[in-house]
Amino acid sequence: MKNIAHYQDFTELVGILERSGSDAYDMKKIEDAYRFAEASHGDQRRVSGIPYILHPTSVACIIAEMGLDTDSICGALLHDVVEDTPVMLDEIRKRFGNDVAKLIDGVTKISKIPYSTREEQQAENIRKMLIAMADDIRVIIIKLADRLHNMRTMDCMPEQKRRDKSVENMQVYAPIAHRLGIKRIKEELEDRSLQYLDPVGYKEIEDALMLNEEGRADFIRSIKEQITEKTKDTIPNVYISGRVKSINSIYRKTIMRNQSIDDIFDVFAVRVIVDTVPDCYNVLGVVHDIFKPIPNRFKDYISMPKQNMYQSLHTTVLDNKAIPFEVQIRTWEMHYTAEYGIAAHWKYKLGMASDPKGGDRVSKNIEKVKQMILDQLETEDSTDIARNIRNDFGENDVYVFTPKGDVMSLPRDSTPIDLAYLIHTQVGHRMVGAKVNGKIVPIDHALKTGEICEIITQKEEHPNRAWIDICKTASAKSKIRQWFKREKRDENIVEGKQIVEREFKRQGMNLNDEEMADFFVNVNMKKQYNTLDDFYAAVGYGGIQLWKIMPRLKEEYQKTYASGIENIKVPPAPVRRKRASSGVIIEGNDDVLVKFSNCCNPLPGDEIIGYITRGYGVSIHKRSCTNVPANLNDSEEPERWVSAHWESDTGEAFRSTLQIIAADRTGLLADVTIQLSNMHIFIHTLNSRELKNGKAVVTVTIDVAGRDHLRGVISRLSDINGIEEIKRL
Repeated sequence: MKNIAHYQDFTELVGILERSGSDAYDMKKIEDAYRFAEASHGDQRRVSGIPYILHPTSVACIIAEMGLDTDSICGALLHDVVEDTPVMLDEIRKRFGNDVAKLIDGVTKISKIPYSTREEQQAENIRKMLIAMADDIRVIIIKLADRLHNMRTMDCMPEQKRRDKSVENMQVYAPIAHRLGIKRIKEELEDRSLQYLDPVGYKEIEDALMLNEEGRADFIRSIKEQITEKTKDTIPNVYISGRVKSINSIYRKTIMRNQSIDDIFDVFAVRVIVDTVPDCYNVLGVVHDIFKPIPNRFKDYISMPKQNMYQSLHTTVLDNKAIPFEVQIRTWEMHYTAEYGIAAHWKYKLGMASDPKGGDRVSKNIEKVKQMILDQLETEDSTDIARNIRNDFGENDVYVFTPKGDVMSLPRDSTPIDLAYLIHTQVGHRMVGAKVNGKIVPIDHALKTGEICEIITQKEEHPNRAWIDICKTASAKSKIRQWFKREKRDENIVEGKQIVEREFKRQGMNLNDEEMADFFVNVNMKKQYNTLDDFYAAVGYGGIQLWKIMPRLKEEYQKTYASGIENIKVPPAPVRRKRASSGVIIEGNDDVLVKFSNCCNPLPGDEIIGYITRGYGVSIHKRSCTNVPANLNDSEEPERWVSAHWESDTGEAFRSTLQIIAADRTGLLADVTIQLSNMHIFIHTLNSRELKNGKAVVTVTIDVAGRDHLRGVISRLSDINGIEEIKRL
């Protein structure tokens, strides 16, 4: 059976705990949790056919290998019980205590609250998880272990689900694992996700590494012998190992930069681990004496640690045959923190590691991460959370000095505004300008590593609304919004009302004040805002980005103030053509081949952008596509991204795939087909399958004229009896 090796049973879990050498584990509690989970899941099986209990046991093994405590292991064993069995959280609390119950509640997905889109549901799942994570960081570690084991056993799942989970990993879970310093999980999540997102590219790199495996082993053995010979009499307890860069890291430097593996300096690396920090620098001297260092390829993360606590010396050198390779030098404490990050905190508490200073440093970093999480939660538009995590928790940090010599770590492309709010909220509120290396710079200046930035302040607090669009970090944006929310409510209401009225007028939505109040109730804004003024204020200070919710508001307006949903006119389906113009205008190019990317399937009405491919014209993506960088300057070849927009009347048919979730019943497929036929919609494919919970999923690929046309189609399909959810794939 597929992936059986990825499942571990309770015997293996016990073995891991015994080998840890710690007597701090409550083995009776852990065994009770396992027996309870086993009884609760009963005869349940995974999609692969494996008994369900093997999944939580395998997750618990990952948690145990990271050295977490008894409650974390119990939480891993029980993490699916509340969601997938009749057991209630109160019963967990009574049997295993409040801490275990809180961990399980934090990991459990939100499944009973209806959301208008899959993106909103995903965002709210992440928000709930972050709330629990801010209270107890072990929540996200269990969630990461759960996601990792799911990816290890994902082969049996449908292709689209594999891709969806992989995109989530790249956008959310891998950046969080990076920020927590859990390198092992981060790299494996990225590699397994890449395997499903680009199987051809993944296999190409994997084959290249396999092809060079024997030569690589000989090469690393030679390097180890040379370093050992030079250090054996002067530096005690030198441990040397070889490693290969993760496949995802190689992919980013080869496929995405159009390079070969031979062009990358650090595909192969040697890791040197010693007892003390002085020994690290002594080994560095030896390495530079034996091998020729490559200029500008030395990084000292010991004196300037990364945000996730990573510490090591990195240098890239050439051997006597001019073959480049990287050497990483660190102490054992640094090595453990590099592999397990924040999880090291529980190793210290359990007595399985022996660096009290390191333990204290990890504890301080946990508090920093919790504050970053709270900053994410200040984002009122929940769909921004994933983007903020990718930006704030990502790998591309810059290190900036203050005039006092303090080193501040910030996400790439951060501005002096971000630095000011990182130093202190009041410094941000009172900022009026900045100097970099002694010279006045614009406040949108992108800070670079090594720059000395001085924030110029005044006595009075007076942030600027425009800063929200300039700064990069969620923390700075949140603090600016909170200031305007607190200090300028009346001004925000006036500003927000003007913005709403102007946009409604532009969309042809005419409502007086009384109608607007009723409309506000109809669209369920009261879930987030108590009054219409609260809504206006949120628009005014930037808590709501109106353009994101306008499609839903416009649809509700049509339902409420037009002549009823049954009379909404779906635009006529376009005539299908064998050959036609693309319907897209590429700025600066009059005659160019255009193709629409399959990763996001853009439709007229979507904001789009073009990417100049090699030999295949311009590929059109949605601007929100995961393959499009949020900041185009972050891409390897920004000049290949070009502006694109839809023609006013494309006259084209565009394929779009819908997934329909409905109560399983006789005639469901026929009703969908009849409704589409009544709207003169051309159907490319239509299929359905039965789910175990009495539901059915119908997948249909159709031709539509654009996003507005698709909304009308979805609206009409929603009238079919038993349909619960329709989403665009």
